Amino acid sequence: MDTQKKDLSYFRLRLQELLNTSFPEKANDQKFVEQRSSWAANAYEGAFSSGNAIEQCNEIANYILFENLHFSKFDTIFQVVCNEFDTIMADEELRPFALKMFRVCEPVFARYELTDDFAYHTEYDLLYTEITGTIAIWIEENGLQ
Repeated sequence: MDTQKKDLSYFRLRLQELLNTSFPEKANDQKFVEQRSSWAANAYEGAFSSGNAIEQCNEIANYILFENLHFSKFDTIFQVVCNEFDTIMADEELRPFALKMFRVCEPVFARYELTDDFAYHTEYDLLYTEITGTIAIWIEENGLQ
């Protein structure tokens, strides 16, 4: 039982770290975190009990833990802010500004079919350009504050 709790907390911490970094819109969804962590821990335990190698057990658990969490809207916005607007604000302002821009840019993402491998599609360049334009217009209308 103790090892299962340890496994569950391991998966919970890994998922929470990813959400805090790349999916701030999901970071406070404790039901999501608990459910995914539990599924991953159970999958790991099941795979291990079935005699799979540790690497394969990890692979199975990670697949469940991170399903549909490979393309991040926030990471895309943060990348745009860092690449295109880094000269107009201090480094420590980049992430807070990207967080503020998340709601502003949400309608742009709605026009795309986002998949885990979206960043590797040609439409990603169009999205990047639209996000850049949306942020530039927002700054022009509102300033950096």
